[in-house]
Amino acid sequence: MSNPSAFARRLRRYYAWYTGTFLLFVIGLAIGEYYGLSSHLIGHIFLFVTIAIYAGIGVMSRTSDVSEYYVAGRRVPAMFNGMATAADWMSAASFIGLAGTLYFSGFEGLAFVTGWTGGFVLVALLLAPYLRKFGQYTIPDFLGARYEGNVARLVGLGATILASFVYLVAQIYGVGLVTSRFVSIEFEIGLFVGLAGILVCSFLGGMRAVTWTQVAQYVILIIAYLVPVVILSYKLTGIPIPQAVYGTVLQQISEREQDLFEAPSEIEVRSLYRLRAEGYAAKIDALPGSLEVERRALIERLNALRLGNASARDIALTERTLRDLPRTADEARVQWEKARIDALERARPPPRHAQAHPGATPEESAVARNNFLALMFVLMVGTAALPHILMRYYTTPGVTDARKSVLWSLFFIFLLYVTAPAYAVFAKWEVYHNVVGSSLSILPEWVASWGKVGLVRIEDLNADGILQLAELRLNTDVIVLATPEIAGLPYVVSGLVAAGGLAAALSTADGLLLTISNALSHDLYYKVINPAATTHRRLVISKSQLLVVAVVAAWVASLRPDNILFMVGLAFSIGASAFFPALVLGIFWKRANRPGAVAGMLLGLAVTLYYVVRTHSFFGGSMSNAWFDINPISAGVFGVPLGFLTIVLVSLATRPPPQEIQDLVDYVRYPQLPPDHDRSPRS
Repeated sequence: MSNPSAFARRLRRYYAWYTGTFLLFVIGLAIGEYYGLSSHLIGHIFLFVTIAIYAGIGVMSRTSDVSEYYVAGRRVPAMFNGMATAADWMSAASFIGLAGTLYFSGFEGLAFVTGWTGGFVLVALLLAPYLRKFGQYTIPDFLGARYEGNVARLVGLGATILASFVYLVAQIYGVGLVTSRFVSIEFEIGLFVGLAGILVCSFLGGMRAVTWTQVAQYVILIIAYLVPVVILSYKLTGIPIPQAVYGTVLQQISEREQDLFEAPSEIEVRSLYRLRAEGYAAKIDALPGSLEVERRALIERLNALRLGNASARDIALTERTLRDLPRTADEARVQWEKARIDALERARPPPRHAQAHPGATPEESAVARNNFLALMFVLMVGTAALPHILMRYYTTPGVTDARKSVLWSLFFIFLLYVTAPAYAVFAKWEVYHNVVGSSLSILPEWVASWGKVGLVRIEDLNADGILQLAELRLNTDVIVLATPEIAGLPYVVSGLVAAGGLAAALSTADGLLLTISNALSHDLYYKVINPAATTHRRLVISKSQLLVVAVVAAWVASLRPDNILFMVGLAFSIGASAFFPALVLGIFWKRANRPGAVAGMLLGLAVTLYYVVRTHSFFGGSMSNAWFDINPISAGVFGVPLGFLTIVLVSLATRPPPQEIQDLVDYVRYPQLPPDHDRSPRS
C-alpha cells in the first residue's frame, strides 16, 4: 500500500459506518420486539445476519497471493491489528466463560484476568517485535531458522497443532452452545451452521479475510458484552458505569451470603449431599456385589411400578436409571467416584465472593493461594506463546507497529476484562435475591429454557418445594448468555449477547483454524515435503487442510467435552510449556542450540500432558495424584521451568550453534543492524 495513512483513514471510515449501521440494526430489532416481533425470529435474525456479514467480508477479501493469504500483506495498521488480536484473543472462554468463572470463584477467578492481561506485557517485551523483525509466516518458521532445520520445526509444528486444536474444539463447542439455545436447533446442527461461517471467513482469503472479519467481530462482541451489564448497572444502582459501581452491589452480596449460608434449609440440604457422598463411598467399597444389588433393586422396583399401574413418567424414569446403570464393576467405580466427588462439592458452601484464597484450614488456604499463583503464571506465559496470537504480529508493517499493536490489543481487551467482574457480581445479585428461596412452581422461565440444553439443573433434595442454593446447578458458561433473561431484559438484548458470543467464538476459531492449516501447508508440506511447490499448490494444500481440520474439530466438539474454560486453560499450558522457553531463549541467548531446544520442548510438553492425564477426571485421573495439589488446568507450571532448565543444560553440554545462527540472533535483537543482515538463514 503506497500510502499507509490514507489506507488507515479509509479503514476507520468504513468501520465507523459499519458500527453505526449495526447499532441502528439492534435499535430496529428492539422497536420490532416492542411491536410484537417474536423472540424466535429475533434469534434467527441475529444469527444469520451476523454470519452473513462475516461471510461477506470473507468473500470480498479473497486472495491468491501468498503474502496476503498468510500475513495479510504485512500492511495491517496497529490499531486495527489490535482490534483483530483482541477478537482473536477474546474467545468463547473470555466472552462466555470468564464472568461465569468469576461468579463461582469470586476473588480466585481474578487469576484469569491478571494472567491473561499480564501475558500481553510479556508479548510486548519479549516476543512480538523480535518475531516481526524476523519476518516469515509462522512460529515453526522461527524455530526452524533459529534452531537449524526441520527437527525443531516439526516439534513446533506438532505443538502448534495440539494447542490450537484443543483451543479450536472449545470455540466450536461454544458456537454449538449459542446456536442451539437461541435458534432452537439441535446442538450438533448448530455446530455445523457455525462451522460454515468459520470456513467462509477463512477459506477464501486466509489471514487477510480473517483480519478484517475479526475487526468486525470485535465491534459486535464488545457492544454485546457492554450493553447488558450497563443496563443492569443502571437498574441496580442508578449509575450506568458498571466498572465503577459494582462494589456497592458486592457489599450487598456479602450480606446476603451471611444469611444464606447459615440458613437451616441450606445446612439441611448440604447434609443430605454429604450423606449421598457417603452412600456412594460405601457402594464403591462393596463392589462388585453392590452393583448387582443395585441392578436387582431397580428391576424389582420397575416390576412393582408396572404391576401397580404407576405413572408412565415414573416407569420411564426407572427404565432410564436401569439402562444407565454401569455394566461392569470398573465402570461403576469410575462413575460412582465422580458422583461421590460431585456430592461432596455440593455439600460444601461455595466460597464467599470477596474472600481471597478461601479454605476451612490454613493448609487449604495455602493450596488455594498456590493454585491462584500457578494459574496466573501459566496464563501469562501461555498468552505469550500461543501461535495464533503471535502470528498476528507478522501482519503489521514493521517492528514499531508490532509494539503499538500490542498496546492497542491490551486496550481493547481491557474494555471487556475490566467489565467481567461487574457482570459476575450483578448476575449473582439477581440469582441470590430473585431465584434462590423461590418456590419451584414459580421459577423464572430462563431456568427451564436453559435446563433444556443442560446448563441449569435443579434437584429438590429435601422435598420442601423451595429452591435452596445447593439445589441449583448453573454451568459456568450460562452466566453471560442467560443474564439478560435473568434480569428480565428485553429479548433483543439476549439476541445481542448471543451474537457477541458467536462473534467471539468464530473470531478465535478463524484464527486457530488458519494457524493449523498454515502450519500443515507451509511448515510441513512446503518446508519439509515439497520445497519446490508452486504458490497455487501451497494455497490448495492449505485450504484442503483447513476443511479437514474444521470437520474433525466439529466432530470432537459434538461429543460435548469438558467446559470451555478448562479446555482453553489446557491449550495455554500446552503452548506455554512447548514454546515459551524455546522462543525466549532463542531470542535472548545465543548459546541455545538445536539439541537443547528440541529436548526442552519435548520434555516440557511431555510433563505437562502427563500431569493432565494423571490428575484430570476426564482422562481417568484423580487429584489424589496431584503434585503440591496443583489443579490440572495449571499443568504448564511444571513444564515451563523444566523446559528452560533442559534447554540450558543440554545446550551447555553440546556444541554451540554456528556463527550464522548467532548473527541471526543479533539481527533479530538489535534494530540498528543494517538491512543486509536480513540475508541471515531462514530455514
